[in-house]
Amino acid sequence: MTSCDGIGTPMATKHLDADLSRTPVDQTKYRSKVGALMYLTASRLDIMHATCYCARYQAQPNEKHLTAVKWIFRYLKDTIHMRLWYPKDTGFELTAFSDSDHAGCLDSCKSTSRGI
Repeated sequence: MTSCDGIGTPMATKHLDADLSRTPVDQTKYRSKVGALMYLTASRLDIMHATCYCARYQAQPNEKHLTAVKWIFRYLKDTIHMRLWYPKDTGFELTAFSDSDHAGCLDSCKSTSRGI
């Protein structure tokens, strides 16, 4: 991944699904990559949604899911300079946002929601 190009978004606009007709990938390596991303979500909230979306498919990951995980790593490479920073000397106001979709999961028809 050191020689790959960076990318501007943490996830492609196409939705992932449990397409069992694709080539399966090594479950251990996939879980390891998703686990590393989950660790990073503590300080990089911008990858939370994409990482949790990829974590849904740890039981039977395929090449499409692995490509989505690699996409997140490419995004991280392009945005390595980004970080959370809360200066204590200035007035700081935290604003929260929430978003959800209606039956957006192609496998279970359940809604996906996130808050930032």
